[in-house]
Amino acid sequence: MIQPTVGRVVFVRRSGNVTGQPEAAFVTYVHSDRCINVGGFDANGSPFGATSVQLLQDDDVSRGGTTAEWMPYQKGQAAKTEALEKQIGAGG
Repeated sequence: MIQPTVGRVVFVRRSGNVTGQPEAAFVTYVHSDRCINVGGFDANGSPFGATSVQLLQDDDVSRGGTTAEWMPYQKGQAAKTEALEKQIGAGG
């Protein structure tokens, strides 16, 4: 699981988004590991905000509505960090 912190970038999928592509947003407030507020931009560059957004972690299933998720790059970096931490722990 990736710990959400203010300022990190997430992909947001809002209901009613007709492009089918995620929209980029910044985490603006952290309620918990799976609930955040975001401020982002739609496909035209217009700003939007959303509160109490479900942050999908690991194998979470969407409850519907607006959701956020980590970008593939962030997931890859987290996996590399976890593997390195395990390797260091096993060797020390």
